[in-house]
Amino acid sequence: MKWTNDRSGNVDDRRGAGGGGMMVGGGLGTLIIAAIIFFLGGDPSAILSSGMGSETHRTEQRDLTPDELKVREFVQMITFENEETWTKVFQENGMQYEPAKVVMFEAVTQSGCGTAQAAMGPFYCPADQTIYMDMSFFKELQQRFGAQVSEFSIAYVMAHEMGHHIQNLLGTLQKTDQLRRSGRYSEADMNRVSVATELQADFYAGLWARQTDNREKFLEPGDIESAISAAEAVGDDNIQKRSQGYVNQESFTHGSSAQRKEWFMKGYNTGDIRQGDTFNALLK
Repeated sequence: MKWTNDRSGNVDDRRGAGGGGMMVGGGLGTLIIAAIIFFLGGDPSAILSSGMGSETHRTEQRDLTPDELKVREFVQMITFENEETWTKVFQENGMQYEPAKVVMFEAVTQSGCGTAQAAMGPFYCPADQTIYMDMSFFKELQQRFGAQVSEFSIAYVMAHEMGHHIQNLLGTLQKTDQLRRSGRYSEADMNRVSVATELQADFYAGLWARQTDNREKFLEPGDIESAISAAEAVGDDNIQKRSQGYVNQESFTHGSSAQRKEWFMKGYNTGDIRQGDTFNALLK
């Protein structure tokens, strides 16, 4: 993908800062959770605050490498392009966009939803409207889940998490949280709601790619394919096959590889936010 000259000031890079914190989980429990929610995008507070053991992880303060500084600049660019695109989309629909913040960290940091750790993968915290990203996730995405990782893979993941921010601004996450808290729905029902929530975030990621390319012409051959590769790699069926050797569709929380590709491409092909009602499409 082509880089633009735009950079956002809403990126907080905590890598190299040193310090430490309490990591939730540890050992086998962390591995199981990581396999299930490796691409967590909704409200992670239930996982973060669980009592599945703990361990302290400390890092020494250090200077960032030139490669790490380049990654920060890339994240600043993608954050800005999300801000530009979603400001435009909201204005076209008579709404005002409020930017999300992005925190880059390594190993562990504090979030508005509790302690964030690298094993969780990137996630969005509605409580502080912030996306948390440990960049080591992308090595895992390639080595453990077989994704074709490129710069646009990172852009896709960020756009997916920004999709959850859009859901937060539009009240979607609040409605799904109310359903969960009501206690009226089975685990299987709530899993289906979760799938619809995640696939809508994929749709928003595809919409962002289309709208941003219309404005900046930043896509190059192979970019969309790499996004699809990343989306398919974190499909529930692919993760379950690799982590437990079989697929249990009733336990899906993010959607199959085929569904993730389908809704990303629908967002990309239409570029129309009104076409992204995954809830009516999947929960009839």
